[in-house]
Amino acid sequence: MHCYDCAQAGRHDRDGIGACTRCGLFACADHSRVVRTTVQRPIGVIPMTSALPSRRLVCGTCRTAEAA
Repeated sequence: MHCYDCAQAGRHDRDGIGACTRCGLFACADHSRVVRTTVQRPIGVIPMTSALPSRRLVCGTCRTAEAA
């Protein structure tokens, strides 16, 4: 799979490193961001927060929208 943003710019030589967890488009290392996320799982009626954060890949467009 090729990077969507690079393909839009006419460059079809960049391979995507993963799919954005928001929009699902493939992004290369230049157009993606790895962000940390808190993991919560229910333990009875109280959500338990994991001591270790997980990570997820988002494209630059979705990351900008999340930070706005």
